[in-house]
This record gives sequence, structure tokens and C-alpha cells, in this order.
Amino acid sequence: MKEQPAFLPMTMEEAERLGIDRFDIILISGDAYVDHPSFGTALLGRVLWDVGYSVGVIAQPDWRSNDDLRRLGEPRLFFSVSSGNVDSMVNAFTPNLKRRSSDVYSPGGKLLRPDRATLVYTDRIHALYPKTPVVIGGIEASLRRFAHYDYWSDSVRQAILADAPADLLVFGMGERQVVAIADRLAAGEPVGALTDIPGTAYRMDLKTWRSMDQAGYVVLPGYAEVKEDRYAYARAFALHCNEQDPIRGRPVAQPHQKTVVIQNPPAMPLSGEELDRIYELPYARRAHPSYTEPIPALEPVRFSVVSHRGCFGSCSFCALTHHQGRIIQSRSIDSIVREVERMARMPEFTGVVQDVGGPTANMYGIHCGRWETAGTCPDRRCIDCPALDRSHEEQLRLLRRLAEIPGVKRVFIASGIRYDLIPPGEEYLPLVCEHHVSGHLKVAPEHVAERVTASMGKPPREAFDAFRERFEALQAGKKKRQYLVPYLMSGHPGCRMEDMVELAEYVRDTGLYTEQVQDFTPTPMSISTTIYHTGLDPFTLEEVYVPKGREKRVQRALMHYRDPANHALVCEGLRAAGREDLIGSAWNCLVPARGKGGRPTRAGPNPRQTRRPPR
Repeated sequence: MKEQPAFLPMTMEEAERLGIDRFDIILISGDAYVDHPSFGTALLGRVLWDVGYSVGVIAQPDWRSNDDLRRLGEPRLFFSVSSGNVDSMVNAFTPNLKRRSSDVYSPGGKLLRPDRATLVYTDRIHALYPKTPVVIGGIEASLRRFAHYDYWSDSVRQAILADAPADLLVFGMGERQVVAIADRLAAGEPVGALTDIPGTAYRMDLKTWRSMDQAGYVVLPGYAEVKEDRYAYARAFALHCNEQDPIRGRPVAQPHQKTVVIQNPPAMPLSGEELDRIYELPYARRAHPSYTEPIPALEPVRFSVVSHRGCFGSCSFCALTHHQGRIIQSRSIDSIVREVERMARMPEFTGVVQDVGGPTANMYGIHCGRWETAGTCPDRRCIDCPALDRSHEEQLRLLRRLAEIPGVKRVFIASGIRYDLIPPGEEYLPLVCEHHVSGHLKVAPEHVAERVTASMGKPPREAFDAFRERFEALQAGKKKRQYLVPYLMSGHPGCRMEDMVELAEYVRDTGLYTEQVQDFTPTPMSISTTIYHTGLDPFTLEEVYVPKGREKRVQRALMHYRDPANHALVCEGLRAAGREDLIGSAWNCLVPARGKGGRPTRAGPNPRQTRRPPR
């Protein structure tokens, strides 16, 4: 093992001080380099260094010039290319396709990342070093490993390996894969022989594919077919979705015009001991000292802790199942305690652990006995399974241990909890509200209309109502009450205008906050995106209503009906839903009536109800 440096080197001057004249591996990223385990470049770079490889970082290179990409020379083994922690298109555009004015992963929020960053960087580095292997990974590459609907061009694009001159694609969490690639290249194997590494995808020429025995492969409808036929696209998604399990998954192939893209089964999840080792590497939790401006994305997570990976929530709009998987991988309590103890010794630490969690904070420690031997069940969702052990005792033990660390004043859960996992009567919710929530508790009902929650894969309204009532009961007698902050979504497939009116009325009647409203964005490799593009449920091939265009704007406006700037759109939506009764001056109206010139006017009594009912 090489001794870990204070920061991974970004210049040859730094490399020389470490005794390095040529790097083994160079990581190219669309993010600024922040040495924190929440940032993929730092995490993978530290993992590779830990097993003996020298690693350099080229962060946010100027792709219009060769100088940045030549800064560290040619690596001995391979280049690794990623768009960064975020998809470059999601990062660059709002859901209504307006270009964003800043990038929180860049110094000072500057716009330094190209659109489709993985493709751009890979094209440039391959042109400069055509004989050096290039491995692409990260969220952008991972979720584009098959032909996919691209919201930003409103078209079906090829798998990214059919466009990018890369040798391998790493999907999912990449620690096992990058170490295996490095080990085998270091042993002298050619990159073309690395076709059997779980958690990777590669290309095969059409002639070889047609001449070989294809038994054992799940063959998807090809790119030409899924591009033109929505039923073929939906079938292709369902086929590869069913193979995203590390134990029961099979290789998946998809022919393209000039090549065949083949995905191996996903990599095995890391054990608790392996996660402990990775997250206890000596991250500085600071941006590289070369930056003179802050990286905005760092501060909200600087003193946060990753407790686990994976999520079995199976929300239709989330692609996490295809990236981290459904199997929960939890770190040990002792390891997390050691990490927080190191944080507490940092001069910048103020005593507050900003977050302890993962994709869903209260899935920490939850386990199913089938996962290690049989994988996840192909015919049911874990979240609905009565055999799943839903005890929160392990998370509560963790939180108690962290609160006892000298120098720690508060330990917060900021990553959100899954309220339908909390058994009634368990001590979990009172303890979390008392000790681990500041003023607001984040939860994600997303919607309340029955057909919309069903389309989203979310629990029904009754589950959220029951949780909300339990939460409100805990506020009784408090001098300083807490509030629920619900994440809500407009414009999701299956959502009609009357469903958004139902949600707006629910917000009105409950007094919930509506700051956390998201307009559905079709991102690659989610069930909801497949429905958005095809109008079909990919598993049943039944037709699903899909709001698009102006209707999405109106649906979003209904969530912010209190804002006078939205009143015209809200009125449009209410009329479209046949709910003109909600326009006027009665207590339950969402917006005032508007007279000539667009000014609000007082209306007569509301025909449905003129008196506010008692609460």
C-alpha cells in the first residue's frame, strides 16, 4: 500500500513531491476535486491508492484546449472519465429546459462543465492518447448503458458506449470494478480481454456477436427497433430491469447499428467491513487547496456521514435500483463512530453532525435473509414484504453512540426517512423528533391521489395521513414546534389535472409547506421515464396518461397556488379540471376570481361551501 497523501495530486509538481513521475491511473471529472467521501472522484481515488496505485486528478478540464487534458501526462494503466457526482444535463437544465446559471460543484458556482460531459471528455482524451485504455463511469454513464430516452433532445439515443470511444463502462458503485480493472491491466492483460468483470459493460463487433452462441444472454430489442417502436422500448426496459440483481442477474446484450453493447451482471455489494475501510480512509473533507473560491456543494455535506448504501423503496421515478441496487449495505456502528470522532477534531467542526444516512436514512441496518444467497425477489417489492425485518433498533443504537462523542452537540438526520417503514407504537419517531430533527422533518409522500401514488410506486395517502397525525401528536405541548417538509411532485406520468387539484386542496387543508415541489424530470433508466416516453407501463404494456408541454407548467403552478404570479395558470388548471368552484373569495378557494384587466375581484358565495368547517 502507498501512504495516502493529504490530497490526490492535481499537478505534476504535487506528484514529484510524492515521488511519482508517471501516474498509474488518471481520474477526469466534471466536478471540482473535493476530498470528501460523498464525492466520487475522492472516494475512488482513495480506494485505488489504498490498494497500491498512484492516482492523479484532472478536475473540470477545459475541453476546448489540449493543455488541461495533457497536464498529468499519459497514465500507465488507464484514464477514468466521469461527468461528476451529477448528470451533466440534469445539472445544466431545469425541468422546463431552461439553462441554469450556476453549478454548485464548481468553484464559485461557475459554469465549467460541458453538456454531455462524459462524451466530450472521452472524445478529447481518446484523440490525445488513442492507445491508452479509457474507462467511463459515474451516474451519467451508468444510467446510459442501454439505448435510452433523452429528455433534452426529445429522442432515443444510443447506449453511451456506442457513441463514446471508451473501452469499458463501469456501472453502479465502482470500487470493485476499478480495482479489478487496474489489477488485470497491471498484470499485462489487454483491455479487450476484460469482458467478464461484474458491474461493467463493453462492446462487441456485430460479426463476432452473430457468430457466437448467444445462449445465456438476455437479448434486448435493438437500438433501431426501440427508437421507432414504443412497445419495443418498453419491453427492452422491462427485460434489463429484471436483470439488475448481483446474484440472479444474467448478461444483457443490445444490438446497435455498428456494435453490440453487453452488460455483465451487477457487481456484488460491498460487505460491511469493506464499506468501513473505504469510508475510514483519510479524507480531508475540504476542497483541494488550489481553489481560491468555495465549492458550494461541499458545505451542506462536509460534516455528514454515509451510514449505508442501497434502497429498496422502488420509487418509479428513481433510478437508484439500477445504480446502488435494492440490497442494503450497512457500515458498522464502531466505524461510523470513529469517523465522527475524526470529524470532531477538525477546527471547522461546530459540534453538529449534519446528516447520518443514505438514500433513505431509516433503512440503515435493515436486512433480509435471502439477499446473500438468492438476491432480491424478482416478483415482489421489498418495501411491501412482510418477511423484511423493519426494526429501527440498530439505527437508534447508532444515533445514541454518536450523541455521546465528546464535542458532538447534535446529530441530525437530513437525508429523509421513509415513513411507511416506521411501525406504529415504536419509539423511533418520538426519539428522532426529540433529538435528531431541528425544525423540519423531510419526508417524501410526493402525491396523495391514489392513481398517481400507484404510478409512482409510493404508499397511498392513508399511510401519509397516519404518519402526519402521529407527528402532529408529538408537537403537543412543545414551546417550539417542528414541521413536516414534504417532497411533492407535479407532472408525473399518470397524473391528470384533477389529481393536482386534489393535491392542492390537501396542501390547503393541512397547511403543509410547498417549498419542496419538483416538476417531474425524465432522467435515463427509470420506470417513470419509460412511461413518459412510451405512454406504456413497461411491465404490463397498458396505456398510461402522460402530461406534457403546457400542462406540466399548469400542474406545477397548482402546487404554488398561493403565489399571485401563478394565479392565471392556476385558474387555467382549475377550469380544465372542472373545478371553477375553487376560484373566488370563499374560504376554500385556491385563487381569487379575476375581473377585467386581470385584477382580483370578489365573488359571490361559493356554491359548494360558504363556511369553513371546524378542525
